[in-house]
Amino acid sequence: MYQWSDEDLMFRDALRGFIEKEIKPHVEQLESGALPPFDIIRKLYAAFGLDEMAREGLEKALAREEAGTTGKAGGGFSGAGSMGVILNSELAGISLGLVASMGVSLGLTVGTIRTRGTLAQKKRWLPELVTMEKVGAWAITEPDSGSDAFGGMKSYVRRDGADYILNGRKTFITNGPHADVTVVYAKLDEEDGVDRRDRKVLTFVLDKGMPGFTQSPAFKKMGMNSSPTGELFFDNVRITPDRLLGESEDQAKSDGKDSAKESFAAERIGIASLALGIINECHRLCVDYAKSRKLWGKEIAQFQLIQLKLAEMEIARINVQNMVFNAIERTKAGHKVTLAEASAMKLYSSRAATEVAMEAVQLFGGNGYMAEYKVEQLARDAKSLMIYAGSNEIQVTHIAKGLLAR
Repeated sequence: MYQWSDEDLMFRDALRGFIEKEIKPHVEQLESGALPPFDIIRKLYAAFGLDEMAREGLEKALAREEAGTTGKAGGGFSGAGSMGVILNSELAGISLGLVASMGVSLGLTVGTIRTRGTLAQKKRWLPELVTMEKVGAWAITEPDSGSDAFGGMKSYVRRDGADYILNGRKTFITNGPHADVTVVYAKLDEEDGVDRRDRKVLTFVLDKGMPGFTQSPAFKKMGMNSSPTGELFFDNVRITPDRLLGESEDQAKSDGKDSAKESFAAERIGIASLALGIINECHRLCVDYAKSRKLWGKEIAQFQLIQLKLAEMEIARINVQNMVFNAIERTKAGHKVTLAEASAMKLYSSRAATEVAMEAVQLFGGNGYMAEYKVEQLARDAKSLMIYAGSNEIQVTHIAKGLLAR
């Protein structure tokens, strides 16, 4: 069975020190939306040398690709490795939105350009993205599509000479209000005889400030308030061919549906790490509170109903941690986690985190309902995991499809 290494634990302890000193004093501003998370993420990257690691890794990968040797143009800090999991889970326990903003920029945005872009496109956008100098967003969700991301997609492009003209709207876009670089999915609106639901999806990269491209202010949300979420509007945005990822409409090479499905799997695996962080923090807070809170002259930890709650939290923690460990082992061994398996991880872990967080509020009683107690924020944040990265209802469909396809 996989266990944290000594190096992992050293990183975890150092990260906890950074969180205590550099993040906790700003949590109120982050959670009110008054302070965007990006400078804190950059400070984190600089403190642990992650920016330099990312820069050097990307340069080496791009050099290998240019020389024609094998190797992926990576350079980011992978959330699938053990240190990535520790980073995600520890941050999720203090401010889930920080991880969401970091994950979308460094995971989805960077990952899509890395796997789908040409060498020139990788050189153009990745260097500033992998170090968090620039913020990335990944735009697929629309007001009327939601879980029907491809079939219900209404954003479209039409050809205009060598260029494309983009129209439409995206919503619930993490980092949308602040993004410098946005990966956008849109349908090609010129396939005669093809039902609109089945038309080819192309993927483009847009930069902030392009004519016709508008980024809304941040929404007010129930939770994850340290991560700005907004809408994007496209009004006759002219896109040159060099912004089409892969610079080709060839279905086999650049169809955006394949790109998005790969990103869905990675994102859903990541949800388990976030759930683990919330469960760990709720569990810690509840154990401490149960030992200190007294009723009828006894610590409430001595009451069997309280012990039951703590025991069930521990069971959830072990189960989710084992799922995360399994994903780490498989990733290290080069074995791909399927979309169905990733959906199962997301479904179970998000449910577990939400149940644990709500039980934490219950264990704290009236105090748990007060914003000054951390469990109140954790309960609101945990609920988002059941919706974020695809609603839990759609995960059931993906799991079933995987089973029935065997």
